Amino acid sequence: MNTNLSGWDDTIVALATAPGVAAIGVIRLSGPDAFNIANKIFPSKDLHKQASHTLHVGLIKNGNDTIDEAVLSLYKNPRSYTGEDVIEISCHGSPFVQQQIIEACISNGARLAKPGEFTQRAFLNGKLDLTQAEAVADMIASNTKASQKTALHNIRGGFSNVLKELREQLIQFGALIELELDFATEDVEFADRKKFYALINHAQEITGNLLSSFQLGNVIKHGVSVAIIGKPNAGKSTLLNALLNEDRAIVSEIAGTTRDTIEEMMNINGILFRLIDTAGIREHSTDTIELTGIAKSMEKMKTADVVLYIFDVNSTTAEELQEKEKEFAQAGIQYIFVGNKSDLLGEAEAKTRFLTVKPVSFIAAKNNEGIEAVKELLFSKTVHSQPGSENTIITNARHHAALQQVAAALQDIKQGLDHNMPGDLLALDIRRCLHYISEITGDISNEDLLDYIFSKFCIGK
Repeated sequence: MNTNLSGWDDTIVALATAPGVAAIGVIRLSGPDAFNIANKIFPSKDLHKQASHTLHVGLIKNGNDTIDEAVLSLYKNPRSYTGEDVIEISCHGSPFVQQQIIEACISNGARLAKPGEFTQRAFLNGKLDLTQAEAVADMIASNTKASQKTALHNIRGGFSNVLKELREQLIQFGALIELELDFATEDVEFADRKKFYALINHAQEITGNLLSSFQLGNVIKHGVSVAIIGKPNAGKSTLLNALLNEDRAIVSEIAGTTRDTIEEMMNINGILFRLIDTAGIREHSTDTIELTGIAKSMEKMKTADVVLYIFDVNSTTAEELQEKEKEFAQAGIQYIFVGNKSDLLGEAEAKTRFLTVKPVSFIAAKNNEGIEAVKELLFSKTVHSQPGSENTIITNARHHAALQQVAAALQDIKQGLDHNMPGDLLALDIRRCLHYISEITGDISNEDLLDYIFSKFCIGK
């Protein structure tokens, strides 16, 4: 792809660093007139005559007015982020100074860039495919080690390379099958059906692994919501404070102290957990405000990824928890039982009393005992594998939806091979599969099969 399209042949400018006061700010120019515009506001030297990937110090001016002393970084096309001529101006981090430089660029022929337009131009110029462009946004939004690793892997082409290999193999076999259609009267077979069947099996395995990774990807991108549920005075707020290692929630011996939900974030092994402390649930309250809090608690419990149900080991029976197990199972709720105040009963006695209930983690929240075990159980319950820097993990719902279509098309191709389906029908399923793969990368082309035939077989029809 290239930028020789209507609306993509101008030069854009924008602040590339976060707005606000800082030591420095970076303003980015990209487009065919980037060097001409920069020359007008940077009279120290002719930038056209300077080598790409060099730095130059000098004054930034707008007419006769000096704005700032800055460093200009030069990137000549196509060796730049966007694939165009790019100049980055590193100036002092005053918002006023930054705005003056941007206005000077605009008055000399640039226009203000739209949100994401630099990355969009990189995509249109073939510097990034669509999955890599989306990974740039994921990297900017990353707030944990896991999300950073996943985004970086995809920016470097991890996901793209998997799809590219699969796509090329399908194009090759699809082209051979379409070639057979041109020789239908001669009953020839160019595509080895056994090899093609093995390819489809391999493609199904790859697609299945990618689809399976979406659950982890969703956790990495959005975190895990954890509702802390239990009766009044069971120790919910104390548990929240212990997990966070700070006094975030008010703790009191008075039942019903927590009237509204409190939400806080916690990082466990690079995954964000959103902890929701809720109002204590009891059946016979007459307090209108408390009843509203209980209703919110029930709502949070139903929408959470996992429930930490905390109970007092001294006043709760195994039978009560077994009823809770049935309730959670019927509602499809993931849960962990947390037995609090085990120091009063004794952990050995507590484990014996609740032997029939699983999983249970015993704690003494007030003394900060057993908290690490709760974190480990919480992580293992919700995150089924550790993200690695070399693993391709799907975090994007659009990719997941397209991969489901790829999987369906692959299954249709396989069934077609099983039933000796004619080549023209197989070709339709292959094209459908290629369409959805290309939809993920943004590289949709109807000419792929024809290009392969003409380049490899020199058929001049």
